[in-house]
Amino acid sequence: MDVMPRGEAAARTAQVQVKHRRVKADGVKLAVRERGPRTAPTVVLVHGYPDSAVVWEPIADLLAEDFHVVSYDVRGAGGSSRPRRTRAYAMENLAADLRAVIDAVSPGRPVHLVGHDWGSVQGWGAVTGDAVAGRVASFTSISGPCVEHFGQWVRDRLRRPTPRNVLQLAGQFARSWYLVFGAIPGVSQLAWRLGGARIFPVVIERMEGVEGWHGDTFQKDALYGMKLYRANAVRFLRPGSMATTDVPVQVIAATRDAFVSPHQSEDLTRYVDRLWRREIPAGHWGAVRKEPAQVAAWIAEFARHTEGGPETAGLRDAQVPVQGEVVAAGE
Repeated sequence: MDVMPRGEAAARTAQVQVKHRRVKADGVKLAVRERGPRTAPTVVLVHGYPDSAVVWEPIADLLAEDFHVVSYDVRGAGGSSRPRRTRAYAMENLAADLRAVIDAVSPGRPVHLVGHDWGSVQGWGAVTGDAVAGRVASFTSISGPCVEHFGQWVRDRLRRPTPRNVLQLAGQFARSWYLVFGAIPGVSQLAWRLGGARIFPVVIERMEGVEGWHGDTFQKDALYGMKLYRANAVRFLRPGSMATTDVPVQVIAATRDAFVSPHQSEDLTRYVDRLWRREIPAGHWGAVRKEPAQVAAWIAEFARHTEGGPETAGLRDAQVPVQGEVVAAGE
């Protein structure tokens, strides 16, 4: 898939047909959207917080030219069930939801998983565990770290407080104000109800130059989605060494991300056997909404390669040598 101008991309996605279905998983019903030929390799797109599967529409439409593309509203968002108990949003339940979707939409073939924000966080949780073993052919992570990797990243820099490490920590802590906001019981819910649900989208649209990144259920998505942070907070204390994977991973790091530092994805080879890393000059939501053609092209390129296709020059440039691997001069 080649990168195309925005106007041409919009025209080519205008006639993409979307099939809606519901998948039962672990006591919830998930709203699932399917595009593209069912016989093609399947790409599963998982959204973050506080948006819904709407955030993926431009990329999903582009990918549907060559792939069977699946997106779904995670529990607590969009048209999916909204459990009331906080513990229902634990990573294990999210992984069970993902497994149910994969088994429903691609029962006989592994899928190419793509996550943004919390969709990426739960993607890491799934591929570093047993819930989707053998069911994921590749994983593309966008602006969402593994919780255990993030905790280890912080501990490593606290142990070695060099000027560079301190600067990186300061940058991430400045981005993480929302974690404190969400940890105080009742405060986040009150803020979302008293105007936050109207103000926040406007701020993001003006700050990042994006539109249409959330759906009509935004306030409910924001209120229920806060349970993700509280249900999984203890995982930050687990060592990163527990969270490894042999699934090929591509990281797309947004260099202008106001919430997730791109530095977090620079030290992942101890957790991943095969790693590719690319940077995009965009903000947090801009990474998937501002340049959808570029991101769709990277996802397609990576998926084709892990399906056995040739290694492109772009992938060669993006591949990160694993620890202990010696790169020959000129390579």
